[in-house]
Amino acid sequence: DLVSSVFVFPQASQTAHVQVTAKLEQPLNNFTVCLRSYTDLTRPYSLFSYATKKQSNEILLFKPKPGQYELAVGNKLLYFTVPKSLGESKHVCVSWESSTGIVGFWFNRKPWPRKGLQRGYTVGATAAILLGQEQDSFGGGFDANQSFVGEISSVYMWDMGISKSGVVAAMYDNPSETPIFGWRNFPYKLVGEVYLKP
Repeated sequence: DLVSSVFVFPQASQTAHVQVTAKLEQPLNNFTVCLRSYTDLTRPYSLFSYATKKQSNEILLFKPKPGQYELAVGNKLLYFTVPKSLGESKHVCVSWESSTGIVGFWFNRKPWPRKGLQRGYTVGATAAILLGQEQDSFGGGFDANQSFVGEISSVYMWDMGISKSGVVAAMYDNPSETPIFGWRNFPYKLVGEVYLKP
């Protein structure tokens, strides 16, 4: 149980990341990812990267610049514009459903206007899932200029959409729906210079 712990990424690196060791055997027609991050970076960085052997940006949650988040599904991109804020932690959730392509985005538990991406697509299984680096190849191909520096915590992934109350529950590490993996039962391996700290 990692509640009240955070992963600390102390410096830019071409190696440091957290590998999520959950085994995803089934392709996904829906997903939700939530996490909290705390950083003062203003350059681009990767938060959550889900790659398959066929597609390195199968799911990517990326921050290209302050005030913007990027979501990739099957290498197609969407952007969400948020208030620029430094010096506070940010909680984000993104959800996607294949049947409509609708993407939900919540920033510090507020829902943003929904958008659409990759209707009818299926996210592949047998994935490499990493925090803090962007994969340009399966499980690797990192660029230090896109590496995360700071703290990440409260990471969850579901194979379904969640409600606004589900987003708030995840923010407080008390998820209402059972995730594929979550902060209370988080399967991980630290690679390079990353630390688990209270």
